Amino acid sequence: MRGRTVTPVRHERVTSRSEAVAALVRLTRPWFWPLGWAGAYPGAVLATRDWWPFGRMPLDALAAAVVLGPLVWCAVLAVNDLHDLRSDRRNPRKAMAPLVTGELTPAAVRLAGRLSSTAAVLVALAVGPVFAAGTAAVLLLGWLYSAPPARLKSRAGADVAVNAAVVGVFAPLAGWSMFQPVAAYPPALVFQGLLVAAALYLPTTVMDVDADRAAGDSTAAVRWSPAACRRLGAGVWAVAIAGWVACCHLGVLVVRDGWLFQDLAAPVLLAVYVVLTRRPTIAGLAVVAGTFAVPALDFLAAWVGS
Repeated sequence: MRGRTVTPVRHERVTSRSEAVAALVRLTRPWFWPLGWAGAYPGAVLATRDWWPFGRMPLDALAAAVVLGPLVWCAVLAVNDLHDLRSDRRNPRKAMAPLVTGELTPAAVRLAGRLSSTAAVLVALAVGPVFAAGTAAVLLLGWLYSAPPARLKSRAGADVAVNAAVVGVFAPLAGWSMFQPVAAYPPALVFQGLLVAAALYLPTTVMDVDADRAAGDSTAAVRWSPAACRRLGAGVWAVAIAGWVACCHLGVLVVRDGWLFQDLAAPVLLAVYVVLTRRPTIAGLAVVAGTFAVPALDFLAAWVGS
């Protein structure tokens, strides 16, 4: 399978409305929507010390969910798919992507991206100006990541930094900003978010290394090698875990009598990461993220109860 060109399954345009809608939904990768929600939720809990703060503002919560889910992902992925089409055609993992199969035309994807970008900012304004500014910043980063001349995806290190910032910082800040000033967000959580998100992103560059190399995209895995990315990811993950445990015991974020669960979880988190990133898959990375969520919830419980 390595380096093989994938022959599109279909080449004809979609003519039925239902097929077009289904293809557009697939373009937005609904399985990615929870990433935005999962990041914003702890940010909101941290801001309010309430397990479900959105009950106070259900319409704002609904608007934020639409922005962080389908609208932002459609806008960002439309740009990504348009400029990744050459590598996607060589990537077995993207064989059923709507642009690769011909279910959507480049013109249709471009229009969907523009409409969803506009809608994302307008709906975000209903939540608040700070939330809208953050949304616009994420859309700009998405454009810089995928589109030339910047195309940060093809600049090793920059590709990691963009994704780490969006997932590890902007997502939790989105939830926080709905209740508290952005300037009050704990700096320690900025650094932890960057480290965790960077460690989770690095293996994804390994998954697509052959297609990216064939297309001439100098991603982290292409530039540094898959083995180096796996080692770097494990190192960043280890630093994130060590920093997290240190913050707990030093009372940097919240003071509690003991952190036994966090201490016990640390080696488990490292072992799960190392094992599942040897041959990384989306499912494996989802397990890593889910494992991390368990001690994260323990920390949130301490925060809410403090």
